[in-house]
Amino acid sequence: MVLSAALLVLSTLVVPAYAAVPFPVESLDGSGNNAANPTWGRTGTAYSRVGSTRYGDGVGSPTTGPNSRFVSNRVHSDLAQNVFSERHVTGWGWTWGQFLDHTFGLRDGAGPTATTANIPFNAGDPLETFTNTLGYIPFARSAATAGTGTSAANPRQQTNTLSSYLDAFPVYGGTNTRLDWLRAGTVDGNPANNSATLLMQNNYLPRRTARGNASTAPATDVDGRLLAAPGNALVAGDVRVNENINLTATHTLFAREHNRIVSLLPASLSEEDKFQIARRVVIAEQQYITYTEFLPAMGVNLPAYTGYNAGINTSLSNEFATVGYRSHSQIHGEIEVETDADRYSPAQLNAFTAMGLEVTVDGDEAAIVIPLNVAFFNPDLVSSLQLGPLLQGIGLESQYRNEEMIDDQLRSVLFQVPVSGNPECLDGPDLPQCFRGVVDLGAIDIERGRDHGMPTYNQLRQAYGLPARTSFTQITGESTAAFPADPTLTPGNEINDPDSMTFTRLFDLFGLQVDVNDEDALETDPVSFTRRTTLAARLQAIYGNVNNVDAFVGMVAEPHIAGTEFGELQRAMWAREFRRLRDGDRFFYGNDQGLTTILNQYGIDYRANLGDIIARNTDIPRAELASNVFFVHGDTPPTSCRVTYTIVTSWPGNFQANIKIWNTGTRPINNWTLRFAFANGQQITLPWNGTFAQDGVRVPVENADWNGTIPAGGSLDGVGFNATRGAANASPANFTLNTTPCASG
Repeated sequence: MVLSAALLVLSTLVVPAYAAVPFPVESLDGSGNNAANPTWGRTGTAYSRVGSTRYGDGVGSPTTGPNSRFVSNRVHSDLAQNVFSERHVTGWGWTWGQFLDHTFGLRDGAGPTATTANIPFNAGDPLETFTNTLGYIPFARSAATAGTGTSAANPRQQTNTLSSYLDAFPVYGGTNTRLDWLRAGTVDGNPANNSATLLMQNNYLPRRTARGNASTAPATDVDGRLLAAPGNALVAGDVRVNENINLTATHTLFAREHNRIVSLLPASLSEEDKFQIARRVVIAEQQYITYTEFLPAMGVNLPAYTGYNAGINTSLSNEFATVGYRSHSQIHGEIEVETDADRYSPAQLNAFTAMGLEVTVDGDEAAIVIPLNVAFFNPDLVSSLQLGPLLQGIGLESQYRNEEMIDDQLRSVLFQVPVSGNPECLDGPDLPQCFRGVVDLGAIDIERGRDHGMPTYNQLRQAYGLPARTSFTQITGESTAAFPADPTLTPGNEINDPDSMTFTRLFDLFGLQVDVNDEDALETDPVSFTRRTTLAARLQAIYGNVNNVDAFVGMVAEPHIAGTEFGELQRAMWAREFRRLRDGDRFFYGNDQGLTTILNQYGIDYRANLGDIIARNTDIPRAELASNVFFVHGDTPPTSCRVTYTIVTSWPGNFQANIKIWNTGTRPINNWTLRFAFANGQQITLPWNGTFAQDGVRVPVENADWNGTIPAGGSLDGVGFNATRGAANASPANFTLNTTPCASG
């Protein structure tokens, strides 16, 4: 069926009117998504605002505050200590989050108003451990939206160069010119006369040289190691595709998915029809994964979808883009791949080692650890490691806990090239030895808030309907904002004492303390910690008054709401934004727009989880991926649970116990891991109805093949064991089910 002109979205970037698909075609630049307000959410428009601007002069000059590197050294430094997500959200949390960020937000940083505003660097700071021969941290202001910044009544605004919709922008881009280059076929400015498939090279994304002259390829960001060979940069819908290998791999996955869908369509369809059908499905897949897997994994649970609301302006809010969506703490300083050793030749493994990767071969298995710095702007690694193992590896380990700390790979040496000849110091405590420049993402996050006229932390809370905090302990949830009387600290100058940052206690998923003095302490999996001084004390020493705290700093300092990866403010910001991005999008999958037609005519369904899409497009079998790749153990933690632990019988030196698990939450559990710890040295000798893996006092229990599902409101009885006992036989004090603390009894 041929579309009438009335059904087509009016835009200079819309697919040509002769496209014969039986549904409206979404524009590339977001224009016309809202028929009554066609510029809402369009590329090149100003970010919206939830609250008022806050500039130093009320018009457009950045506010002043403590030096942002000074703040970063005292708030965001993690001293190379791993602290993982307490809910075991995998690396797909931050990877998918970045894939979305590169779908709906990119500030305009070009033009005469994008002035240099470098962050001063103090080499004499007693908490500084890095060398910076440049003498400052590079920073440039975002460009002012044209016509703004003229008066207090018309303050400076910033421009989003992407559309604000979940429209698979990283796959297709926002202009006909870019899409024409990305689609296989001719390059004449008109993508509609090209192949339905996206251009690939050996089933990987095309390089800038793929069509001959790299200078004619669409723009793509080049930095770090890639500066030495810019022609090797890959090209995709978004310019940031080469930023790190996780992101590059996700781009590659969905380019493959597009081409896979095209291959399922009948040859009788035109190339343009096949392209638009595949694009429609890929857009819906990105949305479906976001709202059914990613957001629940992060602990953002929205009200049920009730339909498209044309009254919502979906233009991304400045507060969300500049503060709320900056979850850089979650990014682990290394990426791990575990796969068959015979995937790689000895020469490849040696090459990996030479570039700073840690390679361990054990029999027929290979474990490869990639420091994040090596993963920056290094797209060749994606094909060298191979797409399947890399995507699988993202889901094998927890991401970092989302709090105030940021790994030094981001907080100090972002995109920097290390000194030559020392590949052993690319991660951990020795990292400063490898670099002579400093780029601090935490400091930049603070500075960007000042640049964009963000309100203070308390003002931002009030803009989102939350009460202002009246003390620093209210911000952090800690018991004191006073520095301790500790002989290791300098009285009266604790904020400038490096010992103020020392970790004093670490706790794992079982609630047990990890020895911080153990030489392997950096390699454990703690999920919470205490330091010699409270964060509240350090914030008070830095800011003096709670009303002075930068919005980003206060937001990440908040304690998590149970069952989420967020504090109160950040969760409120995510909930508002993602609800608006859903409800105000005419092409949201819940509003159909051709998806039922595609399913009925071609049998292609957008409702696939991320693990399904990985398995369809790589050589990793679905069974070797978690059912939900956003969780290490494969299922969303229940909202609540209860465990009954009963000693059924005992005899000299031994006893038998039974465990009953209640899912008191609102959704079924399809795979579960129960964790508890013994207090008296009990040792399990014969378990049943579960896979027990006791390690000292710690006992993780995974479901058996036949009892992995516990319905909402249901229970599972009969998980039990025989065990030896000591003089005492206390019942475990705490149980967690998929990391959710359970009531007992």
